[in-house]
Amino acid sequence: MVYDVCIIGSGAGASPVAYELSKAGFSVVVLEKGEFYKEDDFSKDELAVSRRKMFVPELKDEYHIVIQKEPNGETKEYKGTWSFWNGSLVGGSSNLMSGFFHRLKPNDFRLKSVYGEIDGANVIDWPISYDDLEPYYTKVEEVVGVSGKVVKHKFSEPRSKMHFPYEKLEENEATKWFDKAALDLGLTPLPTPRAIISRNLLDRNACYYSHFCGGFPCASRAKGSGRVLLQQCPAKIIPKAFVYKLVSDKFSVKEALYYDEFKKSHSIKAKIFVVAAQAIETSRLLLNSKNKHFPNGLANNSNQVGKNLIFSAGGAGSGTFYLKDLSKFDGDALMSRGLFFNRFIQNWYEFSQNGKKYKGGTIDFLFEHPNIIPNIIEQFYDDDGNLLYGDKLMAKIKANIYASRKLTFEVFNDWLPTNTTFVSVSDTYKDKYGVPVALINLEAHKHDLKVGEFLSKQAVKILEKMGAKDVSYNASYDPPPNLVAGGARFGDDPSTSVLDKNCKAHELTNLYVSDASFMPTGGSVPYTWSIYANSFRVADIIKKRLLNLV
Repeated sequence: MVYDVCIIGSGAGASPVAYELSKAGFSVVVLEKGEFYKEDDFSKDELAVSRRKMFVPELKDEYHIVIQKEPNGETKEYKGTWSFWNGSLVGGSSNLMSGFFHRLKPNDFRLKSVYGEIDGANVIDWPISYDDLEPYYTKVEEVVGVSGKVVKHKFSEPRSKMHFPYEKLEENEATKWFDKAALDLGLTPLPTPRAIISRNLLDRNACYYSHFCGGFPCASRAKGSGRVLLQQCPAKIIPKAFVYKLVSDKFSVKEALYYDEFKKSHSIKAKIFVVAAQAIETSRLLLNSKNKHFPNGLANNSNQVGKNLIFSAGGAGSGTFYLKDLSKFDGDALMSRGLFFNRFIQNWYEFSQNGKKYKGGTIDFLFEHPNIIPNIIEQFYDDDGNLLYGDKLMAKIKANIYASRKLTFEVFNDWLPTNTTFVSVSDTYKDKYGVPVALINLEAHKHDLKVGEFLSKQAVKILEKMGAKDVSYNASYDPPPNLVAGGARFGDDPSTSVLDKNCKAHELTNLYVSDASFMPTGGSVPYTWSIYANSFRVADIIKKRLLNLV
């Protein structure tokens, strides 16, 4: 059988393409490396489910080689000890997201034009504008499901309509302390949109407030994962299918070769191929698909595949509220489990220092993860590093777990693309399938840390104003593996980009890339909403092509 469309991957970049095209009547096959889990498989028992680790390959079988250059010039190599896997299961890492959804803003599409060049960074403008993506942001709200409350103010994300389609999720009363502290500091506290539905709809159940969002799949189907989209469409899904090569001639891809769980090879033929394996694996697949027409890797005669890999820069921190400092009413509100702390600040999405305008970012505030196991483990030692046990350990657990609660924050700002952060493949090392492993080369731009440090310090001021104790933060050069993009950036110039503005490879007639690989810059928000939106845009482009409308 020759399918109309073959999609490699099943997450936020893949599922909208499968959803739209299969519902339009086209034959679509989805090849997913991981398993197809059902809701019953997603227990919220923190002992039974080991969060993200349960849904990624074992590094002893499928490892990465990470080469990191640190600020002091020292280079360290990590072979099989640093994982950049994010979710090998149907629906991909969208199953494991917290669902903080923020749109990019118009200036995010024009980073170079608005903020200028930065030495050592490959900053460019996007070949499309916010207006091109806006209808698809709105479509994601409806189809994937975004809950929230829009407050109209000068920091609002541009919108075609000033409301979300689904009501905001229930919030902890402690959000009122945050709002007051932020307003007292002259800031604008905002309710965070979430890709979690607040009532039964879309053939899905509403959130039941387990609060196990980050790192855990959703048992109620309230979270807007790629899996729930695929469950609502007739696309054929082949799980446990590791695509190791795309076979092409000079002009087009002819077939995708994949191994099943028994390492038996299979072939899929299609008119159009869409790669959405997540940025690092997408680059790895293209680089490993070399042939006589593409000796450097598929769609890589310009040597741009794998280049300009980006992550999300920023920082993180926390402050602790102790029950002994609160009234009973406030203490009961604080310790009320399950309800969200949905607040964010974007007052510094753009800021000025010494007369120069800088691109800033977003600060999301949330309660620490409710998984009790790592929280308990943190109590095993005293301040001097001595192991605690017995009454002393129980006293510390009671003081820090049952008599207090942490409010944390995460900072998101641009990770600038550079020549020194990229993906290549090893000439020596191979995974369990005999396929060359990815070499992940990392060197953060010093500007990233400067902005992340600035934003983290602003977040600390809010926590201190709220009355939190033991406030701390960390801004780091280390990239978050779950927030990765680039490697096949789109653009109008084939010599500096892999894809055209429609996310079709410049050098091949029927190859598209619809995961975050297309992004030349990432913006100062988590990527997922933009990945979903662009994937729906690519679906429309392919649909018109299959209907011979273009």
